[in-house]
Amino acid sequence: MGLILDSSVVIDAERRGETVDEMVARVLRIAGDQEAALSAVGLTEIVHGVHRAPSASIRLRREAFLNDLLAALAVHPYTKETALLAGQLDAEQRSRGCTVPFADLLIGATALALGHAVLTTNPRHFALIPGLTVTAL
Repeated sequence: MGLILDSSVVIDAERRGETVDEMVARVLRIAGDQEAALSAVGLTEIVHGVHRAPSASIRLRREAFLNDLLAALAVHPYTKETALLAGQLDAEQRSRGCTVPFADLLIGATALALGHAVLTTNPRHFALIPGLTVTAL
């Protein structure tokens, strides 16, 4: 099994001043020896944060962190199969009166399609996705 890192894990590490290597080491201590990766949707959220930085110095720090992150971790694409799964999950959950925030739905569907778990600092939304293994950081 592998592990998809939610953007919340990456954002938390960057804000705490961790290096990517330190973040990955912390993740592996918690989750064990398994592949850690990003989803393309999670990467989109991280890039959004880079471009929303309140100052040039913070943007540069975030860009450097992002470059190190991309060198260290694989990024799994959002595929046709993932889209089909996400659409099914969204319809099923909404019919039960449960709405999963869209980005979390797509990240969770990516993890499910790969047979991976999700590591997040905010497990509440991911816990709404049936069959998804969620690990809180």
